[in-house]
Amino acid sequence: MRYLKNILMIAVPAVVLNVWLLRFNLATAYRGGNATNMLEEFSVYGLNDTTAYLVGGLKIIASLALLAGFFFEKAIKPAASMMAVLMLGAIAMHFKVADEAIKFLPAGLMFLFSSLIFLLQSRIIK
Repeated sequence: MRYLKNILMIAVPAVVLNVWLLRFNLATAYRGGNATNMLEEFSVYGLNDTTAYLVGGLKIIASLALLAGFFFEKAIKPAASMMAVLMLGAIAMHFKVADEAIKFLPAGLMFLFSSLIFLLQSRIIK
């Protein structure tokens, strides 16, 4: 299970950093509503640009902290927890605007993976 945790600790930041740093201004199949970029997506949810940058900053910090967890083990649980909470928020926003199920997929997987990292690090799952 240690290998699973390590794989997830790479996968979650890879996906999140890709979305927030490389695909921020690009249309994807997973954007809420008919948004073509991240700021439009937050607007669809009724949120302003400041909120988008705040959420993005927190997701980037949590991603970097997960990667730092390879060197500083104490960073893993707080980072995984923060990411799971942020992904729950993303899922809630997709529900709020009645998005189709496929748009929930990335946030749902990142929530699941972050939760698994937390549980594995806590040794709740062995």
